[in-house]
Amino acid sequence: MSLPMVLLPVFVEVALTFALLFWNKRRGQATDAADEFGLPTLFYALIAIALPLRHADLVIVLLSWVFVVTRFVNAGFVSGADKRGLAWTASALVLLAMWLYFALKMLLLI
Repeated sequence: MSLPMVLLPVFVEVALTFALLFWNKRRGQATDAADEFGLPTLFYALIAIALPLRHADLVIVLLSWVFVVTRFVNAGFVSGADKRGLAWTASALVLLAMWLYFALKMLLLI
């Protein structure tokens, strides 16, 4: 079985997770636990997959730092609690971009 075929279900599950996180956030139903643990877990999973496959390139590293900075803002360490919702959305969008970039690299073999 080819690597893209093995990873395709992972990418579909990640897409579903993002869809549910954004859907619940939009409807005001997301819990703090889902917000705080869902995104970091998806981040750790991406890095854990990308590293051994040698696909953690400069784009992934730069986006990783942007993700971490937005998580600091979300935690209130940078700009206070009034920006937390926006920071969560920014961190989710950055992580979504990372997953899309990685998925395209793996599925299209670029």
